[in-house]
Parts: sequence; structure tokens; C-alpha cells
Amino acid sequence: MSAQKQNEPTISEGKSILQNERVRKVILYAAIVLFVFLIGLVPMWITSQAPARERDAALANLRISTLQNTLGNAAIDARRGEYEIARQAASDFFTNLQAEIDRGRDSVFTETQRTSLRGLFDSRDDAITLLARSDPASADRLLVLYVKYRQATGK
Repeated sequence: MSAQKQNEPTISEGKSILQNERVRKVILYAAIVLFVFLIGLVPMWITSQAPARERDAALANLRISTLQNTLGNAAIDARRGEYEIARQAASDFFTNLQAEIDRGRDSVFTETQRTSLRGLFDSRDDAITLLARSDPASADRLLVLYVKYRQATGK
């Protein structure tokens, strides 16, 4: 039994695991690998931020343009006499515009733009009512809204 005890590794009592040479080397290598990993990760993370900002700006411009196109399509459809399609497009415009304004700080619009765009809602009911009645004056009303939207957004 004493021969078996001699072959077994023994840890002397009172010694810390960090005093073991092999454990210290493993910890040192792990720290070096982590450090090298971070050296490579940080520059890649920084360079990935620029395309993300560009993507966010493009998405914001897309949302503004989509709203503008919806209102423009409504005006064109009303001019062509397709009042129901124009009414649906105008309704979609006002619904989406309200949702965008309600987003607050996450909106694609600045506070000044949101304030001026809220003025468009004053003539919303009139425009949609004219479209529902198939009134030719609705095309002019939508055109005025379109111009006000473009002035408010600067596009």
C-alpha cells in the first residue's frame, strides 16, 4: 500500500491552488488568449459602428420617403378620379404619420418637424370626407397637404 501512495500525486495541506506551477501557466495562457481576442475584437466593433449608423440613417430616410410617396399617390389617385383608392392611401398616410410622431425621441422627425407635422391633422377629416364623397376638390386638398409635408420635412 505504501508503493501505491508514493505514485499518487499529493497536495500538501495549506498550499493554495495558485501555487501549483501548472495551474499558474494555464491561467497565464488563458489571460493572454483573452487579451489577444479583445485586441482583435475592439477595432472590429468600432469599424462596424459606422455602417450601422449609415443603415439607420438610410432607414430613417426611407420612412420619411414612404410617407411622402403615400400622400403623393393619394393626390395622384384623387386627380385621376380613383377616390376610394386615394381615401385609403390618405388614411394610411395619416395613420403612419401619427404612429411616427407618437414614437417621440425614436421618431425619424425632429421636434420641430413633429410640431409642424401635427398641423397636417387639422385638415385630415376634411380631406378624407371629400374623398369619401368623391369630390374633385379633394385632389387639391391632398396636394396642399403634400406641399406642407414636404416643407415640414425639408425633402
